[in-house]
Amino acid sequence: MGKDFPEFKYYPSAEEVDDWVASVWELVEETDCAGEVLNEQGFSHNLGIRHFDGFQYVRFTPEGMDPFYGYWQPALSGPAPLLIHVPGYGAEMSVHPDLVAAGFNVLHVCPLGYSTPEGADESKKRDGAWPVLPDTILSGGEKGYKFWLANVALAARWAMEREEVIPDRVSFLGSSQGGGCALLLASVFRDRGVRCVGADVPYLTNFPLAAGRGAYGLAARTLQGMSDPKAGWRAMGLIDTLSHAHRLTCPVLLVAGGTDGSCPAETIESLFARLPGTRSYTLLEGVGHRQTPAFVRLGAAWFRLYA
Repeated sequence: MGKDFPEFKYYPSAEEVDDWVASVWELVEETDCAGEVLNEQGFSHNLGIRHFDGFQYVRFTPEGMDPFYGYWQPALSGPAPLLIHVPGYGAEMSVHPDLVAAGFNVLHVCPLGYSTPEGADESKKRDGAWPVLPDTILSGGEKGYKFWLANVALAARWAMEREEVIPDRVSFLGSSQGGGCALLLASVFRDRGVRCVGADVPYLTNFPLAAGRGAYGLAARTLQGMSDPKAGWRAMGLIDTLSHAHRLTCPVLLVAGGTDGSCPAETIESLFARLPGTRSYTLLEGVGHRQTPAFVRLGAAWFRLYA
């Protein structure tokens, strides 16, 4: 992938990435998962606005895994396309009434039970942080994000079976970790109904080039504690969006911040250069690591075009 970064020689081949994606689907297909729509909307007294009827939490209970939660936001009329939003590394949950008003069903999914209707489940943290990335690296890709992505796929399966959703028509979006995982989900759902993806300041993109800066420091610290860091680099290669570029054949929207020290713009530009299909890259000069109104507007237009 890049002769200037010797770590790439430990990355998996395209065929190995394909096999890993297939193993995610094996996990999904062998897991029964009930989805229960809960009664509460979850708004506080101070932020007590009720958006639309039907906005409700969903509790997913996958067999052999921890329960996790989503937030279901049906379109005003249907059937309509499905957008799935996934969270940043903080595991925050969010609503998207603007996208609902634009004619989409929206499901926010927070995998691994990190966030609940009552707030974050702090008991799941390790050393003060969510362990999904270290678990991925230390397990050789057999834990962590493999289960994170499987959780989202299980929730997507639930949503795609609802009568208000157009079958086999799903798109993904998110910021930071959510942006990186939206890209991974577009890879996972290749040939399974994915229409497009919107990735804002995406994390998990070009670990060697990131070189432990910003949000990538967690990966660097995890590698330092490994007896075999080569195995760690291979595991990171399985979830590096660059490794999935050959699978990202749907339209891809990328947005980067010019002063983003957590997910540097050059990592995102390196992914853009490898994408094989319809693609868009926007650099927001002077913008740090955050979701911006620009991404919200660009994303809405992107989904109207392709979702």
